[in-house]
Amino acid sequence: MCLSIPSKVVEIDIQNNSATVETMGIQRISSLDLMEEGSVQIGDYVLLHIGFIMSKIDEEDALESLKVYQEILEKLDEQERRKLVMDDEKVNGEARETPLGDNCPSRETV
Repeated sequence: MCLSIPSKVVEIDIQNNSATVETMGIQRISSLDLMEEGSVQIGDYVLLHIGFIMSKIDEEDALESLKVYQEILEKLDEQERRKLVMDDEKVNGEARETPLGDNCPSRETV
C-alpha cells in the first residue's frame, strides 16, 4: 500500500513541466505531466505517486494530514524509524539491487 504525504509546491519549472515540492522539510522535483496545464500553482498542496503529481489537495486537509504524520513520527523511536526505512528498501524480503528511486529521474531530490 502506498501512502501519499501532502507536499507543498515551492517552485514551478514550466520549461521542464515539473515542480519542486516540499514534504516535511525535504524538497524534490516532481513531474507535472499528469496534471492539466496551469492547474498547479506555487503554494498549492499536492499528492505524489512515483515522482508524479497526481492531484491537488485542500490546504486544510493537507495540514491536518501533515500534523497526524508528525505525531506518528514522534511516537516512533529511532530503531523503529530505521526499520521502516530498511523495510522500504526491500522487495519480497530481499534487499534491492539498487536503492528505491535510483533509476527514476522524477525522484531526484533538490
